[in-house]
Amino acid sequence: MGTDVVEELGAALGCDDPAVLRVGPGHRRLVVPDRHGDAFTVDVLEDTRGAERPVHRVVHLLPGGGLNVAANYCTAQGRSLARFLADHGYLVIGTTPREDALTADRIGPRCADWGLDGHREDLERVVTAAGSVTGLPYDLLGHSAGAALALATAAARSGDDALRRVLVLDTTGPYDPRTEPDLVARAEALTDLLDQQLAAGVTTVDPGLKGLFARAATDPDGPSGLPRPAGRAGQFSNLGLLHYALTRTRELPGPANWIHHRGHSDGDYVFGATPADDRFGLTHTPLPVWREAIARLGSGLQPTALLRDLAALWAGRTDTHRIDWAAIRADVVWVNAESGRGDHDLGARLVRAGGARVDYRVVPGYGHGDVVWSATAERDVWESLLPRP
Repeated sequence: MGTDVVEELGAALGCDDPAVLRVGPGHRRLVVPDRHGDAFTVDVLEDTRGAERPVHRVVHLLPGGGLNVAANYCTAQGRSLARFLADHGYLVIGTTPREDALTADRIGPRCADWGLDGHREDLERVVTAAGSVTGLPYDLLGHSAGAALALATAAARSGDDALRRVLVLDTTGPYDPRTEPDLVARAEALTDLLDQQLAAGVTTVDPGLKGLFARAATDPDGPSGLPRPAGRAGQFSNLGLLHYALTRTRELPGPANWIHHRGHSDGDYVFGATPADDRFGLTHTPLPVWREAIARLGSGLQPTALLRDLAALWAGRTDTHRIDWAAIRADVVWVNAESGRGDHDLGARLVRAGGARVDYRVVPGYGHGDVVWSATAERDVWESLLPRP
């Protein structure tokens, strides 16, 4: 490894003149063009604690659907997950998928190819380049859709001895058809729906969080347009709807909201006599951290093809997208959130049945985003991700 790993990584990725952006102390970013005229970004974080400390391993960070590395892993009330890993001897390399850079005039048919395999193609390019530059072993760490990508990549790189561990944060593998047939059926129906949308030319999906946060910031007490449930009078306020969407995600309309046991973030929502009397709050992740994460997003869009492949994964539809679970040879640490994706362990059991070591657990009282943004996530989640002595 040379004197400037970011410059070397840019050269290994085929950038003639790599555009290196300095994001913050010990944090730089590469913009990597591809042959289609699109681009993805690669964030690199190094130890900033002063004395020269040897880097012992690389960790590749893979963000969730619609997110980017900065929002997903570099946002926190205190030390972020990316900085936590850098402080523990990792060279941290995060790959933000190309949909983050989409603009309205660039959404088109090419996005129809941006499923799990398309994302894996970009990631493997970065993994290969990082290996040639550093010569170090590496881990893959993903959250949500990024965790599914990490598992798919580990299966595809089964013979890569440099891949040591797959770190999974709140994702869903296949539902168990023996004990969860209703969930399998919902996932199959969603796969078909998204296939139909792709055939109709709908290549991206907007989850709507950016809009919710914008309206809550500019007009928090204004009517949201969505009636409160169960015959309660009035509409949610914009701020109330934001909190309801974060803490009761499952109860809102949306083709994939049912995937959450409760919501994106753990918290309370108590209805009053009128919308102005509603009381709500978040338990683990402060709202300013959520705001900062959302403010860091690019397009916030998710490719329909990616969602289709994820739904097929949940349904066990190998005709659409298949992960060879038994091919995963790296150790797996799989941490789910009780109120997020919940306790569905068939994916972990399939990996274990192939012979890999799997540490699977569920964090009580955590929502989907709390595993990366909670004020107590370092103690509750992140320490379990570190290599054991």
